[in-house]
Amino acid sequence: MASAFAASSSSSSFIGLSIHSQGSHSKSHFHLFPASISFPRKTSRGRGRIKVGSVFTVCLASDPQQLKQAREDINGLIKTTCCHPILIRLGWHDAGTYDKNIQEWPKCGGANGSIRFDIELNHKANAGLVNALKLLQPIKDKYENITYADLFQLASATAIEEAGGPQIPMKYGRVDAPRPEDCPPEGKLPDAGPPSPADHLRDVFYRMGLTDKEIVALSGAHTLGRSRPERSGWGKPETKYTKDGPGAPGGQSWTVEWLKFDNSYFKEIKEKRDQDLLVLPTDAVLFEDPGFKEYAEKYAVDQDAFFEDYAEAHATLSNVGAKFDPPEGFSIADGPQTPVGEKFVASKYTSGAVENKA
Repeated sequence: MASAFAASSSSSSFIGLSIHSQGSHSKSHFHLFPASISFPRKTSRGRGRIKVGSVFTVCLASDPQQLKQAREDINGLIKTTCCHPILIRLGWHDAGTYDKNIQEWPKCGGANGSIRFDIELNHKANAGLVNALKLLQPIKDKYENITYADLFQLASATAIEEAGGPQIPMKYGRVDAPRPEDCPPEGKLPDAGPPSPADHLRDVFYRMGLTDKEIVALSGAHTLGRSRPERSGWGKPETKYTKDGPGAPGGQSWTVEWLKFDNSYFKEIKEKRDQDLLVLPTDAVLFEDPGFKEYAEKYAVDQDAFFEDYAEAHATLSNVGAKFDPPEGFSIADGPQTPVGEKFVASKYTSGAVENKA
């Protein structure tokens, strides 16, 4: 998603969401990486089970143990490639197409793994996300019994935490959208420079059922990443903060330490003192619109409050439009596994093993 979902990249590093251009002369959606590539199109069938009482009877969309192992691999990937931003953006863009007014799954969009299909991956707002898939596909190949939908959201939450952010109260068990035909139409993600930034942000995020507080909190993820003008039309070619990398040098960041998750985004947007830091129209409006300003002002002075609200908003976004198996999902947090209810014994949903013939 843009503005609140935007971010940028280094060779394998970038963040948030995207901001694409609707026309050849308009600055709009934020692009990170170009190109397209073919990935295995089968939808994974989870074989994981969790314990109900003394019996293992609940089949899941993803295997909890494999998700835990994949999380460790993602941590290692982040540490070696500084890919926090692009992994966050991938999770956000997969979820950010959700429309609460559409009842049919997966036509409603949301966190269902559909961004893996070329028809959606090639949307302008998703430029460069092919690189995120390149990074994650070996992990998916290694752990066959997890869904793409879970993998994308696991990677996004792990990236926030690895960058120093809050622990996200995630749940898993997302079922994959099985076919390219299930992908949402283009144009669901936010723009960076719409004519009326506040109205635009509300149109996009209210469509997903999110609130003003969640819009502002999610925008704070711009503390990570950078924008490249040759890809998005926004930002400087390089600044004193980006000219030496990490990753491929260049671009313009929102913050000085653009691989560290903290509340500096709000401080910098409020002060607007450093010309080497990026401020998009959808950033500036957070301190201009009365409904947004109360939260932006609060987060600029209270990092704990920002972390708490961000963690909740991120978890909410990661669940929109998702179908869970079991229906209430499951946690892979350290500690005892929370028991699932009796109604989950007969799992109703599977992700199947559908080949994409497109």
